[in-house]
Amino acid sequence: MKAIQFKNLKRHFGKVKAVDGVSLEVDKGEIFGFLGPNGAGKTTTIRAMMDFIRPTSGSISILGMDSAKDTVELKSKIGYLAPEPRLYDNLTGREHFQLIEKMRGMGERKDELISKLGAEPNIKVKILSTGNKQKISLVIALMHNPDIVILDEPTSGLDPLLQNAIYEILLDMGKEGKTVFMSSHNLAEVEKICGRAAIIRSGKLVAVENIKKLNDKRLYKVWASYKNKNDLNDLKKMKGIEVETELGNDIYLNVSGKIDPVVKYFAKKDIDDIRIEHAGLEETFLNFYKKE
Repeated sequence: MKAIQFKNLKRHFGKVKAVDGVSLEVDKGEIFGFLGPNGAGKTTTIRAMMDFIRPTSGSISILGMDSAKDTVELKSKIGYLAPEPRLYDNLTGREHFQLIEKMRGMGERKDELISKLGAEPNIKVKILSTGNKQKISLVIALMHNPDIVILDEPTSGLDPLLQNAIYEILLDMGKEGKTVFMSSHNLAEVEKICGRAAIIRSGKLVAVENIKKLNDKRLYKVWASYKNKNDLNDLKKMKGIEVETELGNDIYLNVSGKIDPVVKYFAKKDIDDIRIEHAGLEETFLNFYKKE
């Protein structure tokens, strides 16, 4: 039995095909990334998984149960985090926990999560920063030790220390056999903790890839300022190199795959300056999947 399974999932809003025929499977104990640029259909898919909206057609199975017909039973087995914290301003984090425990029973991981995240449960939510609100939301989502964890952009806008704390918690849950389904538009983030990732664009599933394979598809943006224009002729012939433009003594390149050969090449040349950046996720996808 698969932990999560979509079969030809579609969700249309009039003429807008937010999700258009997505089929994929996620194994139990897998930390699975759901990647795509903003507006690709990630949140719509997750809202359908949570039965907040119903599919136009197709089906969603979670732990062998139908996400719509068995929604009540599934809610007790799922930990869900929305893209933005939705909390009561005049309640403290601890009061939120108590409210949830009245409905779902004691949160066995509550104290552990408060400690690992450095949450501040005794301060009213309206006083908390965005990051501290996110900590409270994460405790609420995970404190009942759910079998399935569904996270929609869980680290967006958070500082690196909090991001790493979240990654460690999710990795530990994966080792315990919990299944994590995490949407993101951040390729680097998904690389850190996910074994596989699905890539969605304009509502359609572009690919389902092993992260190590996806890493080989990385796209870099390189700018270099050189002294001798002819000195870079060999560079333009290298595999995976695309010259975007040349302006005076500046060259702008798109580099697909490993960046190491390009770095070694420039190390032997007489250049004034160089800058190497990761291309945005959307640009990376368009580069490698534009023919699909």
